[in-house]
Amino acid sequence: MATTNLIGEYECKLDEKGRIIFPSALKKQLAPELQDKFVINVGFEGCLVIRPMDVWYEVSGKVNRMSEFSEDSRRFQRRFNKGANEVCLDSQNRFLIPKILIPEASIEKEVILFAYGNKIELWDKATYRKSGLMSAEEYSQSADNLKDKMV
Repeated sequence: MATTNLIGEYECKLDEKGRIIFPSALKKQLAPELQDKFVINVGFEGCLVIRPMDVWYEVSGKVNRMSEFSEDSRRFQRRFNKGANEVCLDSQNRFLIPKILIPEASIEKEVILFAYGNKIELWDKATYRKSGLMSAEEYSQSADNLKDKMV
């Protein structure tokens, strides 16, 4: 399995059918075998998350191994898998955001694809701009607080 380490912030617009053009600069960061199929699901803090198929299998495998005998686990699994859909790029590098997921991220017309690590967060542009990104001071303090958690 190829290591996926995505970076970048891309502004995109939904067309009238709810499709987004997948940025070519982002596609080039993926191994060729990972460039066409993804899974999109509900993320945290009001965004959607897009993962290459191999990453989806890895992450969802961990989530789905959680105990079915724990209510917290079941509830988390349901939320994680809520609206999860496979999306494929068409011949024009577009993908359709499933209609069931659009209200989950309050998506209007303009979106931000924010890529980091092995995932791409899909945000409504206005929501992303006021999403509570850390100030420079908070960023510095957080780095100090989390330094022992970095591996």
